[in-house]
Amino acid sequence: MFRSFGLERASLPEWSWICRKAGCVTRYERQRYRMVERQIRKRGVRNSRVLAAMEKVPRHRFVPEDSSEHAYEDSPLSIGKGQTISQPYMVAVMTESAVPEAHERVLEVGTGSGYQTAILAELAREVYSIERIPELAERAKGLLGRLGYENVFIRVGDGSEGWGEMAPFDAIVVTAGAPDIPEPLVEQLGLGGRLVIPIGSSHHQTLCTVRKETKSIRKEEGTGCVFVPLIGTFAWEEKAAEKHS
Repeated sequence: MFRSFGLERASLPEWSWICRKAGCVTRYERQRYRMVERQIRKRGVRNSRVLAAMEKVPRHRFVPEDSSEHAYEDSPLSIGKGQTISQPYMVAVMTESAVPEAHERVLEVGTGSGYQTAILAELAREVYSIERIPELAERAKGLLGRLGYENVFIRVGDGSEGWGEMAPFDAIVVTAGAPDIPEPLVEQLGLGGRLVIPIGSSHHQTLCTVRKETKSIRKEEGTGCVFVPLIGTFAWEEKAAEKHS
């Protein structure tokens, strides 16, 4: 159950600088530039490719129409089905932690709106994304298709199990909180791969980056965060997540 889409790789936003100087940007473009400058760059995100991707992808297209006016605000937004589109800063931090390169393959666990998927697709050669909720997967497929993506593959399934037949991956980004690191995701990381995942309770987590080395894994703890629970065989059971939420 997957379909592919495509987009040109992100580059340093020379075009946006020219548009700003010429006064030809749209209202949403102005909001996007402001978001990157005030919410992301000033908070310490420095990777130029990540900043360019965040400036390029139209976040307002990934939220419900009645929320589009709030798309570039410093907060998550509901996308229905009990799920959210993450705060822009958190998307940037997770992406910078995963540091996907143009030749690499990335697994995303939790497609959601497709916004994080699009950011990753700007940076990596291929993005494989798993979504538990069929309606969200189909909605994201349709939007990504209309935006012209061809390097993204989406399927419905249990993200905590990963996508074994397409492994190994150079980076894995998990957009939901887990009680611990799902072992299948570690197994599906290539040597030197990076796994970015929120770990903790179902209502508060710590963003962790796991690096796979020759004989071990190395875990680094980052900022505190709040994500919806990761539901699956190697994560939260649905009833347990509801009880602790």
